[in-house]
Amino acid sequence: MDELARTAGFHAAHGVWSVSDGAVLVPILAHVGEDGALGLDRLAFDDVAEAARAGQEALARGRDGWVRAVLVTDAYLHLDRGRVDALIVDAVEYVPSRRSLRMAVPYRPESSPEGFAVYRPKFIEVAGDGEPDYASLADHFFAGVDSHERAASVWNAYLIDESA
Repeated sequence: MDELARTAGFHAAHGVWSVSDGAVLVPILAHVGEDGALGLDRLAFDDVAEAARAGQEALARGRDGWVRAVLVTDAYLHLDRGRVDALIVDAVEYVPSRRSLRMAVPYRPESSPEGFAVYRPKFIEVAGDGEPDYASLADHFFAGVDSHERAASVWNAYLIDESA
C-alpha cells in the first residue's frame, strides 16, 4: 500500500501543477506495469464528466500487466463550509491483492480573489488488508509529491497548511 500512496502522491502533485495556472485538468490515468514501466493517459474527451467516468471504468477493470494505477480528476467536495474545488485521487493496487485508496486535494482556484492555493489532502476511503496506517500512507503520499520536483515546488509554494 505504501507504493500505491507514493504513486498517488506523485500524480496528485502533477494535477496540482496542472491547475495552478487556472487551466482545466484533463483527467489523468497513470499506471505502473509489472516491469516497472510507467504509463500516463490524458483522457481528453469533449465532456470532462464522460472522461472521468471512462477513467473510473478503466481503473476498476485494470489491464493485463498493471500493478497499480491512479486516476486524478477535478471535482468539488461538499464540506460544512460549502462547495470546494478539489482534485480527487483514486488509486488501485491490483497485485498481490486488490487494495485501493481515495483522497481529495482541496484547492482554491487561480481565478479566486485570493489566488491559487492548495490545502491539506484528505483521505476519503482506504480499502484492503487490515486497518490502514494513515500516518504511513500520508508519509508515502508526500514522498510521492516531493518526487515530482517541478510539481512539488508549485505545491509547496502555494500550500496553506490547513484543512479546507
